[in-house]
Amino acid sequence: MHIIERSLVTQRQEEVDVGLDLLKQWRAVWHRKWSIVALVLVVTMVTILAVFAITPVYRAAATLMIEEKTAKVLSIEQVYGVEGAASDYLLTQIELLKSRALAERVVRQLNLTTHPEFDPRQQPEPLIDFDGLFAHLDFNKIVPVTLPGDLEEEGGTTEAQIFDSVTKAFMRRISVEAQGKSQLVKLQVDMADPRTAALAANAMAKGFIESQLEASMEMSMTAASWMNNRLGELRTKLKEAENRLQAFRESENLVDVDGVATISAAELSLTGDRMIDARRQRAEAESQYRQVQAMRGGGWGRLATVPAVLGHPLIQQFKADEAKAQARVEELSRRYGKLHPSMEAARSELSAASASLRGQVEQVVAGIERNYQLAVANENSLQASFNANKSQIQNISRKEFKFRELQREVEASRALYDTFLIRLKETTATSDLESANARVVDPAAVPTSPIKPKKLQIVAAGALLALLVGIGMTLLLETLNNTVKSTEQLEGRLNIPVLGILPLLRSKERNQMAHMFAIDKDKSFSEAIRTIRTGVVLSAVDNPHKVIVITSSIPGEGKSTVSANLAFALGQMERVLLIDADLRRPSLGRSFEFPVGTPGLANLIAGTAMLEDCIKRVDSIDVVGAGTVPPDPLELLSSPRFAKFLEALKGKYERIIIDSPPTQAVSDAVLLSTFANSVIYVVKSASTNIPLVEKGIGQLLQNNVPVNGIVLNQVDIKKAKRDGYSYGSYYDYYGYSTTKQV
Repeated sequence: MHIIERSLVTQRQEEVDVGLDLLKQWRAVWHRKWSIVALVLVVTMVTILAVFAITPVYRAAATLMIEEKTAKVLSIEQVYGVEGAASDYLLTQIELLKSRALAERVVRQLNLTTHPEFDPRQQPEPLIDFDGLFAHLDFNKIVPVTLPGDLEEEGGTTEAQIFDSVTKAFMRRISVEAQGKSQLVKLQVDMADPRTAALAANAMAKGFIESQLEASMEMSMTAASWMNNRLGELRTKLKEAENRLQAFRESENLVDVDGVATISAAELSLTGDRMIDARRQRAEAESQYRQVQAMRGGGWGRLATVPAVLGHPLIQQFKADEAKAQARVEELSRRYGKLHPSMEAARSELSAASASLRGQVEQVVAGIERNYQLAVANENSLQASFNANKSQIQNISRKEFKFRELQREVEASRALYDTFLIRLKETTATSDLESANARVVDPAAVPTSPIKPKKLQIVAAGALLALLVGIGMTLLLETLNNTVKSTEQLEGRLNIPVLGILPLLRSKERNQMAHMFAIDKDKSFSEAIRTIRTGVVLSAVDNPHKVIVITSSIPGEGKSTVSANLAFALGQMERVLLIDADLRRPSLGRSFEFPVGTPGLANLIAGTAMLEDCIKRVDSIDVVGAGTVPPDPLELLSSPRFAKFLEALKGKYERIIIDSPPTQAVSDAVLLSTFANSVIYVVKSASTNIPLVEKGIGQLLQNNVPVNGIVLNQVDIKKAKRDGYSYGSYYDYYGYSTTKQV
């Protein structure tokens, strides 16, 4: 809870500090309000005069519609590749409108080189040619600058240079804008002459359209010329291709490649089918042949068991006859003996049947062998015929490929030649027909009111800028102003109490300021001196400070005035001696109108005058002036005679007030402060820098000098209140706010 409370308190304190800082800045601006108002008025008047001195500029605008695609009369887009996206096409046309070629065309057409607004020969020369100076400026060496008169002596500006200069100037006055996402383009020309501006805008629009037509015509003529040349090349290529095709036909004796190739393919297919049958027959014959060869060693009986032999019809018939003869022999052998005539006839019939069977078996075997040899021969013959046909077909295919290649080349050359011939005839027929992709929608009219300068806006901008600059300068000066402005600032930075503040005394003579408390005409000043006196007395009640040194940082802060008036205030209660120890720039003698040559402190220390001669009575106090200014004041003040002099005076006076030199001018103040019981530091309000005060007091504190208080002098109370600084705790209670300052 305590942490939260502390954070809330810190946050509120930061908010208060921010608010006070903003209020302080506002008061600083408000304090210098009349200076800011004066700056705004002066800048406004100067801006008004400058605006009315500016030559008005008029803007003439012509609107064109630029179509993305034109009528394809020439049909040459594919040759030149003018197709593209709509946005890219419109941007390209806008850049063409900004081109130098179009600008030069308008300059020539309107003869702008003699127009007073563009012709450099008719324009007054500037007092200082900054462009010429910077153009010839070289940081490494000094180059003589060529002045306008030198150009005239060398022969003057050439027509080409004038034309180039006028063209560049005219291009800077041109602006081209696309109207949204439409195909409309606004062409604008800014000139001081409204009529010429309208003429220039219309001339640019017309020139753009004419240049498009001229470019189209030129492109058509270029395309026709190119196509004519190309057509001759294609004609030559077509002739060469046809000659190569005819030469190939004649060399290969080709009449009908398709027919020859078809016949050869049919023959090859038929031969293949026959070769398959022959291969099957050879396989069957080979099988039978191998069976016969396997049984040949076993006699004709085993040969008869071969399936190919056994299956022969004659073999089967002879087998049947043999079987019948064998059956008869067996039947007769059971009835008759071996020598029986019937048996012999039967055995003769069996032998004849067996001999016939053997003869037939041998014939069948010989037939199988012959069939096998014929099948092999037939297969080999068909294979040779197939290979011959295949070679012939391959040869025909190679010729066909070459023929087709030459034929395609002829056809392609003829098609390309016909296409270019048709395009050439179209281009020649339509070469005098012009077409443009742009047209003028709204021609430029003579403008009646200028577009610039916008007088009201410029004057308002100048006044606003002056106001911002004035406020910025005020805040900058307030930030850079590091002088003492308040007692809180002094006490916070130095940690030394402020004994009081003294109001600003206006139009007072030196002798009057020293007697302000005594004559008591300014009540507020007198009351301020009493406040300081009270602070001095109460700062050491038990052990009063006898020797009080009053010093400052630099001359002119009013330390002598403070010393004199404080001495008069203390003199109402005590015996007081005022000593002018500023031996370099003494002021008390002039303030009290001592005669010239009056002996003082310097004479007393040097031993050239007695104490009684040096002390002068002024009203209720005794005063010791500086006396004759010595060549080395520090040597006198550091002498033992000065210390003895102070010790002697302490017994006669209750207070000794020493007016010391400034701390930052000489080191006398540090030396005098070593003899003091108290040091009062005088600071001039709104004049002395705080770092200077810190340095001076720091030097005193380093030497163990008792700095007991600060007096803030010459405070402009009313101005301080306007700036946000309050001194109520010091003044308002005593009625200062109702007291009129002199």
